[in-house]
Amino acid sequence: APIGIVSALSPAGETVLPGPDRRMHFRDFIILFFYVCHCLYSCAAQSYVLDDKYGLGRTFDGIGGLSGGGATSRLLVNYPEPYRSQILDYLFKPNFGASLHILKVEIGGDAQTTDGTESSHMHYKDDENYFRGYEWWLMKEAKKRNPNITLIGLPWAFPGWVGSGKNWPYDFPDITAYYVVSWIIGAKQYHDLDINYVGIWNERKFDTKYIKVLRETLNRVGLNKVGIIAADGDWGISNAVLVDVYLNDAVQIIGAHYPGTLTVSEALMSDKQLWSSEDYSTFNDDVGGGCWARILNQNYVNGRMTATISWNLIASYYEELPFGRDGLMTAEEPWSGNYVVESPIWITAHTTQFTQPGWTYLQTVGHLLNGGSYVALTDGLGNLTIVIETMTHDHSVCIRPPLPAFNVSAQNATFNLKGSFSSLEMLQVWYSRFDFKTNKSKFFQKLEPIKLSRGSFTLNLNVDEVYTLTTLKTGNKGTYPKPPDSAPFPKQYKDNFNVRNPAFTEAPDFADQTGVFEYFINMTDPGDHVFTLRQVVTQRPVTWATDADQTISIIGDHAWQNISLTCDIYIETPETGGVFVGGRVNKGGGSVRDAKGIFFWVFADGTYRVTNDISGNIVMAKGLSGTRAGVWHTLTLNIEGDFASGLLNGYPLWKNATILGPSNGWAAIGTSTFEFAQFDNFYVNAN
Repeated sequence: APIGIVSALSPAGETVLPGPDRRMHFRDFIILFFYVCHCLYSCAAQSYVLDDKYGLGRTFDGIGGLSGGGATSRLLVNYPEPYRSQILDYLFKPNFGASLHILKVEIGGDAQTTDGTESSHMHYKDDENYFRGYEWWLMKEAKKRNPNITLIGLPWAFPGWVGSGKNWPYDFPDITAYYVVSWIIGAKQYHDLDINYVGIWNERKFDTKYIKVLRETLNRVGLNKVGIIAADGDWGISNAVLVDVYLNDAVQIIGAHYPGTLTVSEALMSDKQLWSSEDYSTFNDDVGGGCWARILNQNYVNGRMTATISWNLIASYYEELPFGRDGLMTAEEPWSGNYVVESPIWITAHTTQFTQPGWTYLQTVGHLLNGGSYVALTDGLGNLTIVIETMTHDHSVCIRPPLPAFNVSAQNATFNLKGSFSSLEMLQVWYSRFDFKTNKSKFFQKLEPIKLSRGSFTLNLNVDEVYTLTTLKTGNKGTYPKPPDSAPFPKQYKDNFNVRNPAFTEAPDFADQTGVFEYFINMTDPGDHVFTLRQVVTQRPVTWATDADQTISIIGDHAWQNISLTCDIYIETPETGGVFVGGRVNKGGGSVRDAKGIFFWVFADGTYRVTNDISGNIVMAKGLSGTRAGVWHTLTLNIEGDFASGLLNGYPLWKNATILGPSNGWAAIGTSTFEFAQFDNFYVNAN
């Protein structure tokens, strides 16, 4: 009988326990019996062996973040010091925060790629400029903090000339390869950045001929060490690699996006390193942190993926754009200096602070009996790091793919260290616990070291926990003083763009959604408009998303309702050119083509139009304006309640146009087509 209970069955069919008048029905005894058995089973520690005696698993390549795809770091560059450097430390500084091993960036292509456009280094065929955008700066800042960080570039879109007028980059593979390789050469020549890997075309059909041409082009210019990752979509390229020896030689890494921790047999058969080259993409609350904890372990346990890269690195874009706050941390208010170190930063640290690329997974990794997973890695020099997670289903759901049901419960787990680790006597312990009931979660806390008994230790694991046990003593939870409080975008905002030597090509806080708006020195204007902001994309790019047919850059607070916006404008295209200022613009990102708002247009043919949509189909007012190209004009848009009015050069042009919606949105500037146009003395006052 369990726990020493002696029993006998009475003639009446009852179970009689020792002692006077202690009777129990047989049914109750059976219930007690099974309860005790269950308790013994669940309370007993399940054993797991960690052993390198019979060899090791795959080589670990690192954990990383992705800036781009697109414009996800747009607001970060505008942060004042010391906050900008603090944010960068939380991301990249070793043994401080996330301590990332990998930084992947978008090779800008002048097109909308999720939350905005990123500027190309070659807007036009005869144009090269390796100082546009902010990805160069970000890579240098990452490298400054971690000289060993792995750098990756990947195109989402291409300037229109690359596709020779078609929305396809593969018809002339030598041109596309030249364009991409120029970016890699420019990174080294102008920024002393060594790009380690380059991709093909994000989440679009791969072309085997182009991949081979890219490999040949890299080799021809001495970039043999730059590896190719393919194809940044599903695992489909695995089949092609197995049957094409030249493609197999060209591709170094097979990278898939959002694999759900699973791979395919063909990928495993390739004997290549397998990466989750884009993953996560989940709102960065604690459920997002739980998602990240689960996939960081299980991408290897289930899919033998040796690197996982988060889209995105940092949520540093207007939150109302698509996938707001889907980053490892949040920095979306450069005007206030506020930023938030979210739970995914510390979940990342559980792995990154105690491993390095080049370490090796043990073969003995797997799932815990009552749910959860464990991995173990070694540097081959006697160091060992074990990461354990027990995330429950509902507290670790990622945005994609759908997560099948599974159960996790509290359990005891005994780990037996064998092989070269059998003599270890102590491990350092770092601990995180998600608390979804009282919201008193604990992240990346250092606990007392655990002493091993003959190479073994036991943990009492609860649900929604993460443990790191390691021989390394270098872990650290970095901290800075609390940043400034969150604040809305300033209600009064102005920019005259008078910057002779700007640190970045974009004006602060403007977020380009179609087209590219850059600082410009207008050498032909001897007056007040020498320094301006210019829209510079003149041909529709090879797009990744559904860009608008018009160009647009947004700014401000999406909650704005009543505003007065004034801006000087300069149409450069005679007869057909046109520009606008706008308010209550409700959409951006991949939905920018469907943006509604109040758009005040003037055209080079001497007309004006007021529309309720960016495409110009819903006309609220129209008429003659006398505007023309080559002359500066001042536009003023006033929006108050259900009515809007417009001024040209300080004089009323139209008034009391009835607004059907939307009720709120950003301010904006833009052009009627992909054309040159300039803007100056931007001012907005939100009531």
